Amino acid sequence: MLEACQTGWYNAIMVTTLTIDKAGRIVLPKPVRDELQLSPGDSLEVESSEERVILRPVRGNARIYKKQGVWVMHGGAPLSEDVVEKTIRQIRREREAGFLGKPK
Repeated sequence: MLEACQTGWYNAIMVTTLTIDKAGRIVLPKPVRDELQLSPGDSLEVESSEERVILRPVRGNARIYKKQGVWVMHGGAPLSEDVVEKTIRQIRREREAGFLGKPK
């Protein structure tokens, strides 16, 4: 199988050397897959420019970018206040049920 070597961290960014197999495949290290919440079958968008290759998870129409040092997800139109409030109430009910050991 493929083997990653020279793994290290630089400014909270994982730096790893990957080996490409005969079929052109690479294996993303588990810490990277975990951090990006990638699972088998997930799609990645590939961007290449000069000496750089960038892989981004494809998650519907949303896109993730860094704004003033903070990762921001832009998923299209903003959610209505009603949808946000309903979602918050539902999550709170599920958490409370979990704390009390009740089924959700």
